[in-house]
Amino acid sequence: MTGLVLKLAPRERVLINGAVVENGDRRSRLSIMTPNANILRLRDAIHPEQVTTPVRRVCYIAQLVLSGDAEPGDARQQMMRGIEHLSQALVDADSRKQLTVATAAILENQFYPALKALRSLLPREARLLAGASA
Repeated sequence: MTGLVLKLAPRERVLINGAVVENGDRRSRLSIMTPNANILRLRDAIHPEQVTTPVRRVCYIAQLVLSGDAEPGDARQQMMRGIEHLSQALVDADSRKQLTVATAAILENQFYPALKALRSLLPREARLLAGASA
């Protein structure tokens, strides 16, 4: 079987190609067979007022593409510029790996995997910012 498999909790909502879908009362599993479908778990969504850090900014741009609110071409440019800036601050091997994964995904117009790789940097960014303010 190919495609993306979503495992949804009861009442979990997901945005699929611009349509909000809500799961029923039980856990379920959906197989998304359409290549390049735009999918965003609403529990993972970053709200505009939460876009306060460099990693969140780049994640938000990817999220806008997945929700259909931004053109992939314009977003690709902004995300690549953001990743370039992030690569100057996040120099450890694991961060570099995630930035490389995100870059490759963006170049292939795969915004969900890019978002997933970038989201993995959020805890690291929070630690760095907390250390800088202390």
